[in-house]
Amino acid sequence: MDEPTYQKLADAAFRAIGDAFESVDPDVVDCEAAGDVVTLTLRGGRKCVVNTQRPARQIWLAANARAWHFSWDAERGSWLDDKGHGDELFATIARVVKEGTGLDVRVG
Repeated sequence: MDEPTYQKLADAAFRAIGDAFESVDPDVVDCEAAGDVVTLTLRGGRKCVVNTQRPARQIWLAANARAWHFSWDAERGSWLDDKGHGDELFATIARVVKEGTGLDVRVG
């Protein structure tokens, strides 16, 4: 994938993440974007960090002492974990948030 395509897809993913938390009480989940990083601070101080990895053309997610590396799957039209477990970026973020706050949120 070329850089402009990657950037377009990553930007769309980051917008979707931001939009999902726009109306959520920041005391439950505070969403902060800075450059190529989105940090979700969950109630109680736990963090979920999403960032771009331009050289690898991936989006990385770190939360709960785990890390995922998502690559774009053009056939499915989604960001999928490169470990082959079928984890999808938005569903994984929603799961992490639910585990940390009890909040059901639709991301993407």
